[in-house]
Amino acid sequence: MAGLSASSSVWDLTALLNAAAHASDPKAPLPDCNLWVIRALEWLRHPPISGAGDPAADEAAADAPPATPQPLLRLKHLLNVLDRHPEHRAQVAGVLGRFWGAMDSAALFADFGFSSRANFFGEIGQRLKLKLLPLTPASSDPSELFALLFPGDDDGAWMELLDQPTLMRLLGMVPGNPADERAWLTPLLDAIMYLASAVRAAGFSGALRRRMSPELLVEAPFRQLAVVAERIRELANTPTRDNAALLREAQYLRALLDSCRRCADSVHGHLEEHGVSINVVFDVDQLKQRTHRIEQLLNCVISPEPAREVTRLFAELVRTAADRRSIRALFARHYSLLARKVAERSAETGDHYITRDGTAYRHMLRAAMGGGAVIAGTTFVKFLVLALGLSAFWGGFWAGMNYAVSFVIVHLLHWTVATKQPAMTAPALAEKLSDVADDAAVERFVDEVANLIRSQAAGIFGNLAAVIPLVLLVQWAWQAAFGAPLVQGHAAEHVLDSITLLGPTALFAAFTGVLLFASSLIAGWVENWFVWHRLDSAIAWNPRIVDRLGVARAQRWAAYWRANISGFASNISLGLMLGIVPAVALFFGLPLEVRHVTLSTGQLAAAAAAQGLSVLHHGPFWWCVAGIVVTGLLNLTVSFFLAFRVAMRSRGIRLADRSRIRQAIARRLRSHPGSFVLPPQAVD
Repeated sequence: MAGLSASSSVWDLTALLNAAAHASDPKAPLPDCNLWVIRALEWLRHPPISGAGDPAADEAAADAPPATPQPLLRLKHLLNVLDRHPEHRAQVAGVLGRFWGAMDSAALFADFGFSSRANFFGEIGQRLKLKLLPLTPASSDPSELFALLFPGDDDGAWMELLDQPTLMRLLGMVPGNPADERAWLTPLLDAIMYLASAVRAAGFSGALRRRMSPELLVEAPFRQLAVVAERIRELANTPTRDNAALLREAQYLRALLDSCRRCADSVHGHLEEHGVSINVVFDVDQLKQRTHRIEQLLNCVISPEPAREVTRLFAELVRTAADRRSIRALFARHYSLLARKVAERSAETGDHYITRDGTAYRHMLRAAMGGGAVIAGTTFVKFLVLALGLSAFWGGFWAGMNYAVSFVIVHLLHWTVATKQPAMTAPALAEKLSDVADDAAVERFVDEVANLIRSQAAGIFGNLAAVIPLVLLVQWAWQAAFGAPLVQGHAAEHVLDSITLLGPTALFAAFTGVLLFASSLIAGWVENWFVWHRLDSAIAWNPRIVDRLGVARAQRWAAYWRANISGFASNISLGLMLGIVPAVALFFGLPLEVRHVTLSTGQLAAAAAAQGLSVLHHGPFWWCVAGIVVTGLLNLTVSFFLAFRVAMRSRGIRLADRSRIRQAIARRLRSHPGSFVLPPQAVD
């Protein structure tokens, strides 16, 4: 544009006003007009650099109250200058008239801030487009122009502080006198009609309608929306406007909008019971936001000061423009319910891993010993896979299959592997934090912490109590039968070199903890998907399945899969990740390995048996023992910490007094340290 530098921060007011002469010319390209408005707003926001300022504006800023935003001060100065220079005033008015006339204002009010896509992931793509692709002022699309006009997050605040005299002076700049309320009515009423139709369509969509409360739908609020919106349009456009009738219809419309929101909120109750879909959550959120926009527009229509209400609406649109730039905000808002549902499903499973009495403790020990026995076999199969010398991917794949099959066997036999407990038990523990308002509640939470740690200890003790003697027994039996241990030579030396604490064992153990946590998320997500699609009902009642299995067997299969789908998903995903993820990471040049405490212990026992009793006198062996201890701690703590954070955030729990909980746990450690290791009846 003629007269404007590319570096807007050095413009002075004179250059800006001179450029208005070109931008106001009807023959000038529309992008020049849009660009002038963009530059004018940048001038309002940005202070002039030293030596390029406007003395009058600086003087006004010095005399203004300290809380007055700078854009508002510079706007008042601009209006004062235009009042003193009629030729510039006419040119700026021409620019604003062209700009407002070319903008589809009804679309701005009705569509801006809402997704043009049909689902959550389409909205993510739209936001990525806004972030990554440059926008052009050669457009009458309000969404594109708003992103250029208001690129910051603070513009809405100063717009809301516009005082009435300044606002009326500004509106008086636009040809056609928009200060007259009737100049605003047509786009506002059009926007109300568009939004009412959109809300009605969303309410009638099958995805939402089937999940809304039938009791709330009896009054058919969605069906009446468009009719009432049309009546308001007719009353507002009547030359002899009946304000009393308009207010009655507006009140009725507000009541309908409130009913629509309550219907939308009832969808969450269905989701809590039958599984969560992120697209349904997104649709509900869009519906409710549109109802709120209708109320804002309605305020503009019926207000005795419509210009003031429209300014508030513009400020809200500016804040919406900032919100639409944030992908993180979108995820945080719409994934919270799904995260909560995944955490709750993990909590349901995890509660079974917490022992609270001696009987449950002994049962946990037996289950952990059974898991350790299976892992002993897994250890030798892993050595076999390594001995085959497969390529990195296939070696990782078959190692993962070995782990997955072993974990599934443990699951089917109702045994346990200690490292799988933390990611499952953390949501159950977080659930106890929902109410720690008094000292008694804090003590109950500390009881649960002690139960949890004791359960973890029982799991590890049981796993190691089985895996170590069984691996040693197989090694010595094989040596007695064939003259040499099953695992020997280079394989044994490699174990002593790899799991030592002097190497990257701690890093790999923490990485394994992340995989343990990820498997719990996968388990929760798969179970939610299973419930959402009602696959248990399909297995029980699908005609073809019933014909093949019979009614009784189909019912049993449905109940079986509903009870075990989470366990299968968790164990299979964990096993495959332990084998394949390091192979994939190696492809990208990341030398990651897994360090699982029970598997590493089995490998160390095999290596020690191959080396003989003399290994006990060698330092490298004891560094490996230290590595096992650190591996166990990191496997447990990393997976627990990540799962606990997700569970806390998904429930919206904020601990105002963390120190009170820490002190209570410390007191329990000093007074009854054995309660964290031994069952209650073993404590005096």
